[in-house]
Amino acid sequence: MTALDTRETPEIPELPEFDAVPEEPERRRVTRPGRRADTVNAVGALVAAVALTAIVFAQLAPFGGAIGFLAIAWVLFLGLYALLVSLTDNSLVVRDRLVSAIVHSLAAFALLALITIVGYPLVRGIDALSHWNFFTDDMANAGPLDPLTQGGIIHAAVGTLEQIAIALVLTVPLGLTCAVFLNETRGFFSRLVRTIVDAMTALPSIVAGLFVYAALILALGLEKSGLAAGCAISVMMLPIVIRASDVVIRLVPGSLREASLALGAGQLRTVWHVVLPTARSGLTTAILLGTARGIGETSPVLITAGFTAYLNADPFAGPQISLPLATFSLVTSPEEAMKARGFGAAAVLMLLVLVLFVIARIAGGRPAGELTRGARRRRERASAADRERFIQRMQGEQ
Repeated sequence: MTALDTRETPEIPELPEFDAVPEEPERRRVTRPGRRADTVNAVGALVAAVALTAIVFAQLAPFGGAIGFLAIAWVLFLGLYALLVSLTDNSLVVRDRLVSAIVHSLAAFALLALITIVGYPLVRGIDALSHWNFFTDDMANAGPLDPLTQGGIIHAAVGTLEQIAIALVLTVPLGLTCAVFLNETRGFFSRLVRTIVDAMTALPSIVAGLFVYAALILALGLEKSGLAAGCAISVMMLPIVIRASDVVIRLVPGSLREASLALGAGQLRTVWHVVLPTARSGLTTAILLGTARGIGETSPVLITAGFTAYLNADPFAGPQISLPLATFSLVTSPEEAMKARGFGAAAVLMLLVLVLFVIARIAGGRPAGELTRGARRRRERASAADRERFIQRMQGEQ
């Protein structure tokens, strides 16, 4: 035997036995919002905040007003809610719940403000809106002391529709063309145009009205009319449409342009068939923003279209009034019937904006690549015509 064979193997000591530690069940952290404890804490903090604020306003300090009450109650609610959450959770959860409460409360305040803005004219003008003559008559035979069964705002509604239609006819082609020019060209002139457009966004509306008044009425000798008011409104809408359309067209991927140019299409064809259809939904939003900016103008309409209580459906001759201007003139009257007519006109204006928004969304709100039935049929006919043309060319070459 060798030396390796005679070497003794060391003994391995035995390890002491330990009792097996029982495995605890896994505790998963609940991250979903709306737990029962959170709801209880929020409701308790809200009730306590309102009660403390009422005590402060009634007994401790000479405060008053709904806005002050809401501000103090909101601050107390946040403090009490953080205190209640800290009784059961750590500081990380407290910060998370506090930020969530701030965000949700601010959203609730914004929603409350929106409901108030929309609902207040409806509530104040419900007496006028309940009469059918309010939508079919003008104010030619109705005075400040006449009841709501006489007079209406048809003359203002017709004026608003005609003036905004004229403004859109002038603004949409110019605005989209200018936005395409700013995106497709580079140089000193494009930078100059962009600077002018940025400056025009801050143009006061009264200045736009004076510009059109001097250019069309004083210089060219035209009379005050809906056409002049539409031109003044278009001056206010144009920079909004250009800037919004410029931002939307910038979002179109450059690979789409490159693919179109690589397939042999020119720049004009690329813009018309690739860039504008891709950005159609965003361009619709840009036009809506410009329309919302122009449809509520009063001073340019007063300067360029004048004021009338009669229905004038001809936008090229004679004074014409709009819904915002009629609202301003009616609500400033001391008579309650006239004020009701004014708030009713404001409600009709909001309804008109809503209708225009829905129509624009239906017409141009389809996503890129989603075609209507008519567009699909036209594409199929164009594809069949191209196929026949290719076949005839190949047969001619053979």
